[in-house]
Amino acid sequence: MRYIYLLVILCFFNCNNERVLLLPEIENAEVTEVLDVSPAYIFYDETKPDSTLLNRKNLISTTNWLVNVDKRLTLKQAIPHIKFLQDKKQNAEMHKNEDAKNYFTCNDTSISNLGFLEFTEVNYLSSEDSVEDNSNELCHLIVFDLTDIQIISNSNAVYKATLENLASVLDKSYKKDKELKILLLAFSENLIFQDYIDIKSILRPFEKSISKNEFIFNP
Repeated sequence: MRYIYLLVILCFFNCNNERVLLLPEIENAEVTEVLDVSPAYIFYDETKPDSTLLNRKNLISTTNWLVNVDKRLTLKQAIPHIKFLQDKKQNAEMHKNEDAKNYFTCNDTSISNLGFLEFTEVNYLSSEDSVEDNSNELCHLIVFDLTDIQIISNSNAVYKATLENLASVLDKSYKKDKELKILLLAFSENLIFQDYIDIKSILRPFEKSISKNEFIFNP
C-alpha cells in the first residue's frame, strides 16, 4: 500500500500539476506508516528559486497531516508555510481532533520507502521572540551551517561540531558538563530543508532533552 501511495504522489506532481517535489531523505525513520492522513505540499520553483507554492486544498483538520516540503527550500522559505499550517490546525474551531499529529514526509533510504518525522509540538520562533525556559538548565545548539555547529552551555562552555561528529560531540558534552540538560535549538534560515532533516535525525537520541521551541535566525 505504501508503494502505491508513493507512485500516486509522484504521478500527481508530474502529470497533473507538472511540478516535481523532491522529498528530503532520512535513514531509519521511527515512523514508517501513518493512517488517516491529509497531505500538504510546499513546492520549490526551479524557475524562480526565491519563490514557493503551498498547496493545502485537501487538508482535513481531524486527520494526521503529512507536510511534503521540497528538500531544496531554505528554512527562510519553508518555515512561514509550516507555521501557517500549524496555526490553521490549532485554531480549527470545529471538528477538532486533539490526537491528530503533523509529520514531515521523507524518503527513507534504508527501506526505499516513505518515512515520517513528527513535528506536532515544535514551536518555530524568530530571533526576536522570547521563550520561558529555565535558564539554569538551558544550553544552546546553534547551527550556522553543516561545518559550523556550536553547543553552548549556560556556563558559556563552547563545544564545536560538524554534521559528521555532532552526535559524538553532544554525547561527550553531556557527560562532561552537567549543566547541559535542556537543548534549545537554533537554525540559520539559510539552511536548506534537507540539512534541517539531517540534523533533526541525528538529534533523535537526545529527543527527551530538546526544547519544543526552535529558533530560526538570520546569521
